[in-house]
Amino acid sequence: MENSDAAPSDEKWIADLTADGPDGDAALRRLHELLLRASRHQVYRLRGMLPHAGPEELTDLAMQAADEATVSVLRRLDTFEGRSRFSTWAYKFAVYQAGVEVRKQAWRHKEISLSDSVDLVGMVDHSASPSELAEATELARAVEKAIRTALTPHQRRIAIALVIDEVPIDVLADRLGTTRNALYKTLHDARRRLRAALADCGHLDAITDRSTA
Repeated sequence: MENSDAAPSDEKWIADLTADGPDGDAALRRLHELLLRASRHQVYRLRGMLPHAGPEELTDLAMQAADEATVSVLRRLDTFEGRSRFSTWAYKFAVYQAGVEVRKQAWRHKEISLSDSVDLVGMVDHSASPSELAEATELARAVEKAIRTALTPHQRRIAIALVIDEVPIDVLADRLGTTRNALYKTLHDARRRLRAALADCGHLDAITDRSTA
């Protein structure tokens, strides 16, 4: 991050970024430079997700992330509460956006099936002991049934895509033309219905034990 000795104060950042003329232009350039350093660092940290990407492509992704992060920071200036330094607060926008850009690029040519059924029994670890295998298979069947009977078709597709297929939520939101918040709400409702269904058939304790182990 930037040199703290030479960094503008939080008040100066806000004043300059909301000013017209040379001061505002200079502050905007400083902000973009800060966010470009942050996004470049994050893109290169995540470059393992893009094994075939060359330096030029990674640089372009970092620049896209910095551009988007700059817009996001400017839109949210009035939400800055001073709980951390302004530069630290702004830096996080670039780190987040860089992750979004890298994940989108990594999934660019991957098909998202949006299936509304899943074979959890086939995912059971068959190297377990006979008793553990029987217990895991029974639980998998119960979860499969709950997914099939307790969720709406839309909830099934979203839950399977996000939880089973591990599609990044920003990628799924982009493909479906919706928002992350809408998908979070769908997933939240789906999990609530699944918990109720599994509680009804006596499997909730087993699920809870495994999730907190």
